[in-house]
Amino acid sequence: MDSSAEASSLAQGLRIVRLVADREKRGRQLLGVSQLAAELDMDQSRVSRLTQELCELGLLERVDRGPFRTGLRFFSLAASLNTGWVREAKPELESLVSALGLRARLSIRDGFRAILLRASSNDAGLGSFVAPGMVTPVWCTGAGRALLWDHDQPALESLLREVNFIGVGGPGAAHSVDEVGELMARDLLRGCITCDEEFEHDILELAVPVRDAGGTILAALSVLGRRNEVGDDAAGIAAVLRGAAARLGSLAA
Repeated sequence: MDSSAEASSLAQGLRIVRLVADREKRGRQLLGVSQLAAELDMDQSRVSRLTQELCELGLLERVDRGPFRTGLRFFSLAASLNTGWVREAKPELESLVSALGLRARLSIRDGFRAILLRASSNDAGLGSFVAPGMVTPVWCTGAGRALLWDHDQPALESLLREVNFIGVGGPGAAHSVDEVGELMARDLLRGCITCDEEFEHDILELAVPVRDAGGTILAALSVLGRRNEVGDDAAGIAAVLRGAAARLGSLAA
């Protein structure tokens, strides 16, 4: 299986797990294969194969061909991840909200996708699409490009060679790997990713990488808001972000 197919299977598997966990958390009726396929607009045979693999991994479980529920491995994995810098990210995000008055997010990378790990309390509301597990492109979001901080041009070309740039993102989005490289070169000099309408209209996002003690990028810390909310002090915001990212990174084992 090529890398793009693996990424697709992973993304679809995560969508299944998220839907199952969300319905169980909300006390809603649990679903079988055909119902999951209908809810997610996926081929039923593919859902059947993916749910079988997820059950084998222990992330889902099913009794007597009944509906799916989250498995023991799901909870043990969640518990193992909610430690150190991940756990401390929650108060750090709220501190950013208090200090800057902007929405704050912590994201990680899966190939050419950025996955939202945590969001501040002011970044979600009734009907909002913002929730942990939300997937956005790495090349046209502030968090995503912060996760590409250490990628040189050949690495960007390798990662994004199969990406379709057309029709994705806002008016400021890159439309080629070369344009992504130009934006990265500009922002590396500034010491902070500045994403101006690259994903959403009238939204400015600033982001920096979170690194462990060895310098490896673990995640991206970002704040975002409408242009009038962000104001003109990008350098000051970047300094606050870098401080928060350093504190989180220091907690990584």
